[in-house]
Amino acid sequence: MVNRARPGRLPVPAGNGRLALLAAALLACAMPAAAGDAAAAPATALFSTGVAGSAIASDWKPIALSSQKAPTVYDLVEDGGTVVLHARAEASASALGHLAGFDVRQRPVVKWRWKISKTIDGADNSVASKEDSPVRLLFAFAGDRSKLPARDRAVFRLSKRFSGRELPYATLMYVWANQATVGAVIENPHTRRVQMIVASSGDAGAGQWQTLSRNLYADYKTAFGEEPGKLIAYGVMSDTDNTGAAIEAWYGDITFSTAEH
Repeated sequence: MVNRARPGRLPVPAGNGRLALLAAALLACAMPAAAGDAAAAPATALFSTGVAGSAIASDWKPIALSSQKAPTVYDLVEDGGTVVLHARAEASASALGHLAGFDVRQRPVVKWRWKISKTIDGADNSVASKEDSPVRLLFAFAGDRSKLPARDRAVFRLSKRFSGRELPYATLMYVWANQATVGAVIENPHTRRVQMIVASSGDAGAGQWQTLSRNLYADYKTAFGEEPGKLIAYGVMSDTDNTGAAIEAWYGDITFSTAEH
């Protein structure tokens, strides 16, 4: 059974619900495409098919949280004979997003590799002022907002008013935590519509590639207690804006499949 870490809920400080803004920006990156057209979304968007030192494929859209935050720098590099995405975060936060548009029941298993130079001193994903992660995978889902409780609908209205962007119905993230137990579910301090699952934890794996596989469909049901809607978009983010730390991270290919192999 997945352990659930439920921190006390905090009021949303003006302009500081950054993961909610990130989720809204991730949704916005999918909007120029044929909205929700599963046929328009490739099964994979591979970093390994790129060329080290060249531009990142245009399928990956840069996502800024705000004009007041320094962006994380992303580039393609070669590591161990394979081209991967490299991230350099120095008191910064921004992401790369990719259109999806398919039902995760059809491809429930997400697989990826990631590597970090180190964990982030003082980071704590359950505390708003310390909520950084050297690596994240982000997944934005569609759904019927009208059925949500009034408090959640209010968060959607506030996001629209202050950022000009609609929040996705739900956003699930995989993070690398400092100490939390792998598999723990952590509710974002600002909104329950963003949930984080700890996929890696601690310093022991720093400097080494970790190859991971999660059942995104099952994890969504655990985190939100309901069936998922269509996956709208997904992305990656390395962020250190809250702690002011400097780290490097690397992402391998992200793929979706029908079953564990």
